[in-house]
Amino acid sequence: MSLHFIIDGYNLLKHRAFSPPPGIHDSRFALIQFLRIEKPCGSPKNKVTIIFDGYSGDLSLSGLEFEVIFSCEDSADDKIKRMIEIEAAPKCLVVVSDDRQIRDFARLCGVASFGIEEFLSPPRKKATGRKEDLTKADLSYSQAHKINEELRKLWLKK
Repeated sequence: MSLHFIIDGYNLLKHRAFSPPPGIHDSRFALIQFLRIEKPCGSPKNKVTIIFDGYSGDLSLSGLEFEVIFSCEDSADDKIKRMIEIEAAPKCLVVVSDDRQIRDFARLCGVASFGIEEFLSPPRKKATGRKEDLTKADLSYSQAHKINEELRKLWLKK
């Protein structure tokens, strides 16, 4: 199942955790290049939509693998909310913004959301599913035995 990331463009650009690639003068294009190089959205199968306030100006958008939307007269926040509302599969959406109203709205609609810093932080190492991951115990044998006995009493109503 691929995801669809909706990114509040200027919100990410102006965050202190964002560092654009060197040598790019247009900050919007720097953001696009950053997403292309660093791949914080994970799999290339994931769809990425970047929403910017206002108009494109002289930014060339041809040949991009990301969808870039300029909100024109609307705010980027309103555009993001409308995209959330019309989404047929909200479980596949991920909103990236530090705007609390947007994140709260997303959660109310069943959409996952990340703050900018959380989005930009490197992914944590996941369990590999190997045998050593499954057998690694955080409890001692006696602790596990006590828990099992208590659960047995509850389940079997002894």
